[in-house]
Amino acid sequence: MTPADLTGPGLLAPDHGGHSLGEVLPAVSAVLGADLPGWAADARAAQRRFGLPSTDRVCVVLVDGLGLAQLRERAGHAAFLRGRLGDTLELVCGYPSTTAASMGLLGTGRAAGRTGLAGYTVRNPRTGGLANLVSWEGADAPEVWQREPALTRLIAEAGVRVTSVGPGLFRGSGLTRAALGGGTYVVAESLADRVDQTLRALREPGLVYLYWGDVDKVGHQHGWRSPEWGDALSELDRELGRLARGKPGSALLLVTADHGQMEVDAALLVDVAAEPALAEDVALVAGEPRAAYAYLSDPGAVEVAAARWRERLDGLALVLTRDEAVAAGWFGEVRPDVLPVLGDLVVAALGDAGVADSRTQTAHSMQLRGMHGSLTPGEMLVPLVVA
Repeated sequence: MTPADLTGPGLLAPDHGGHSLGEVLPAVSAVLGADLPGWAADARAAQRRFGLPSTDRVCVVLVDGLGLAQLRERAGHAAFLRGRLGDTLELVCGYPSTTAASMGLLGTGRAAGRTGLAGYTVRNPRTGGLANLVSWEGADAPEVWQREPALTRLIAEAGVRVTSVGPGLFRGSGLTRAALGGGTYVVAESLADRVDQTLRALREPGLVYLYWGDVDKVGHQHGWRSPEWGDALSELDRELGRLARGKPGSALLLVTADHGQMEVDAALLVDVAAEPALAEDVALVAGEPRAAYAYLSDPGAVEVAAARWRERLDGLALVLTRDEAVAAGWFGEVRPDVLPVLGDLVVAALGDAGVADSRTQTAHSMQLRGMHGSLTPGEMLVPLVVA
């Protein structure tokens, strides 16, 4: 398949601008009256597009893994969110539809082609080794790797009080520094404690950002159709309802997500290490099963390698060369320094299939029930709930 076939398999291209996850914080800056360098006109347009009123305090909740399709299907477990589904806006995240890329998109308003936050793992062009952009192992210093200004930092520099509420593990982490710098970080582990800290911060004007990751974790382990996922959604919903009831009346509450999920069929997970036609001339496989990168030992042989991969993965994945994926706009505008971060082959899984490599991925990660990263609506569409 080629870029022209993108709509054929029922996939969604990223929407860079418009109804994009990357427009949330620009819209919030306009809501708060913070004029950000280079963003003023786009920010006001985003505020109008989302229909957000101006106010002096905003809370943005980012729920890891809460795709719009999953929310709609499992809304019976979420009374608070279900009551707002009729007014919920439909946003598109970027490619790959995974946490590192989406945190960059949310935090900077820029897609992976500018942030370099292009996947769960990628090749570090400086070392040639694997860089994990969630744990930040094998990556360069965040300020070197990711050069776009964080919107939270710009909002803070504009005189707005910015507070981030999340786990201690993420305070000062590489991904936090790369995507959501600036302001004050408040550590709170349980969801109830995070809501308490958020309500405390909302007593004063400003922006509060709250992160919750357990919905995604449970989905990875059990799948989003499982009873366990329903329980995780119910817990989230109860606390969101408490947050909405307890916040000051003037505070605007926005709930969104970084990506959705798919339940992967283990029988359709292709292991590159066990496939000579795929492993030939491949120096490194990165990404994740729903959004893999293949880095070739001879980049000049990319067309030959692409042909082999397309033949083997026909019906299971969309295989593009890096140039094709860039031309198709999957990564938005691509900075020259980011280009070598992207794979020579860019592989987006179709249906409930996946492409992995047991040489660089653990057996546990390859056995996860729920995965994400590709261009299906279930992975790409996220909600924007306004309360």
